[in-house]
Amino acid sequence: MKNLIVAETDNPIRLDIYLTSTTEYTRSFITKLNSVGKILLNGEKVKSGKIVSSGDVIELEIPDPVSEIDPEDIPLDIIYEDDDLAVINKARGMVVHPASGNYTGTLVNALMYRLKNLSAIGGVIRPGIVHRLDKNTTGLMVVAKNDVAHLALSKMIAAREIKKTYHAIVEGVFFPETGIIDAPIGRDKKDRKLMTVAFDGRESRTGYRTLETFEKNSYVEFDLITGRTHQIRVHCKYKGHPIVGDEDYGFKKQRFKTQGQLLHSYSLKFIHPITKKPLEFVAEEPEDFLTVLNTLRREKL
Repeated sequence: MKNLIVAETDNPIRLDIYLTSTTEYTRSFITKLNSVGKILLNGEKVKSGKIVSSGDVIELEIPDPVSEIDPEDIPLDIIYEDDDLAVINKARGMVVHPASGNYTGTLVNALMYRLKNLSAIGGVIRPGIVHRLDKNTTGLMVVAKNDVAHLALSKMIAAREIKKTYHAIVEGVFFPETGIIDAPIGRDKKDRKLMTVAFDGRESRTGYRTLETFEKNSYVEFDLITGRTHQIRVHCKYKGHPIVGDEDYGFKKQRFKTQGQLLHSYSLKFIHPITKKPLEFVAEEPEDFLTVLNTLRREKL
């Protein structure tokens, strides 16, 4: 059972919309839960469209998904593995962990099949998951195989002791070609599933360095100084140079046909949390990313 107290709201908001904006669950999943009596507002069952007020208490009973999450023989590119952690090169289109009634085809399902042990701190639907990548962002991420490693890695991420470098193809050309984007990020008030630069958002800083420039695009390297949801994608949009293929933050009219944003977690560098051995990993961009990049290079000749 999960209890939520409705925070102060400026405008009237429906129960289902409020829960969608404050939890990881989709509106359809919330509606399904409510239809079977798993959601109570101030101790009573109400319709999903009921308007909530500040101070209202919402009770959610989320079904235990353990029996629904099964190991699956899904192809997985494991770059490195030891007794404490693994480094994965995530493919485009793969969701990291089950959510919102969908418990198959995720990275977690693949990890449960490939690895003998995963940390339990993330709970039954996020075993081993220390940090995430968006569904259509490719590349490196670290997974914890036990709770000691998980806690240590989480602290390292919070202390910015894990250096994450990303590569992307963006619209237009950054000027200057190197710099730091310093702009706070918060929830988009028009669409709570998205993020935006907002004066009342959390501190967000992204370093960038242009690797190559083309007539209408750039190949850019990004360093995450902070780690906010959708940070690089939001900062690129804010600067007027959204990432090619980004369905949420990019141009409506795309020149290249892609299966999502051309954003790739290129390298990870950190000290092993248990052995204290320096580790550094690099994963080259996937084929579809390189296809667009090589097209731009040919056009430049």
